[in-house]
Amino acid sequence: MATTYLTLTNEVLRELNEVQLTSANFSSAVGIQAFVREAINRSINDIANQEPQLPFFSAAASGGTDPFYGNVTVASVAGTRWYTLKSGSSSITTDYASIDWDDFYLTTINVSGESAPFVSKGLKFLSLSDWKRYVRDSENADDAKGSDASHGEPRYVIRSPDHRKFGLSPIPDKVYNVHFYAYDVPTELSAHGDTITFPDQYASVIIARTRYYVHQFKENLQQAAFALDDYKTGMKRMKSNLINPQPKDITDDRIYF
Repeated sequence: MATTYLTLTNEVLRELNEVQLTSANFSSAVGIQAFVREAINRSINDIANQEPQLPFFSAAASGGTDPFYGNVTVASVAGTRWYTLKSGSSSITTDYASIDWDDFYLTTINVSGESAPFVSKGLKFLSLSDWKRYVRDSENADDAKGSDASHGEPRYVIRSPDHRKFGLSPIPDKVYNVHFYAYDVPTELSAHGDTITFPDQYASVIIARTRYYVHQFKENLQQAAFALDDYKTGMKRMKSNLINPQPKDITDDRIYF
């Protein structure tokens, strides 16, 4: 069962030996109760800023025909280089919080009119400066001549200067599906019944960070340091378990005669 905003707030208040809230007085809380309530959202944002690609910040479930293809798919258009990363986003404030630029994937699977053998390959991320230095002039020259000689099967993905679009190089010669992983800004908790996106076992990381802010506010620096240590330990464990899981033991399963 997902942890609610009220439960999380009261857990911090209980650890601080402060009066806990109810669903009736949650929204009208004042004093230390209000401080804790607001510090929880601040703590969640801290976690997202430190590790924006934790799986529970994922913009959607991985999809396509394979979970390795990402959780966002954009169809290319023949002759068009640049594409908006987040469809319908009106400004940078509503864009994705993070993009895994090292994991863009190009396919013709599920593209109308395409048949086997399909294109299915990763795109190499090329910095904008490297693209300008090594690729742009030749592609722009073809464009200026009205030639599509620079159009073809994309090999590189590039990021626009404002970080709101991705570009393909070479410019696509037809429709491809471009898959990538995107991560959202966490939704701010508001009502007492709102639930966190975190698995329950990691709620303690939010609690530790919130305790840190409360003790800093109270100028109890020793307790703040203890809470910060708890937060760092929790972040390390969460990252190890969810982003870079490693086997504890490597078993030698070779058979000797």
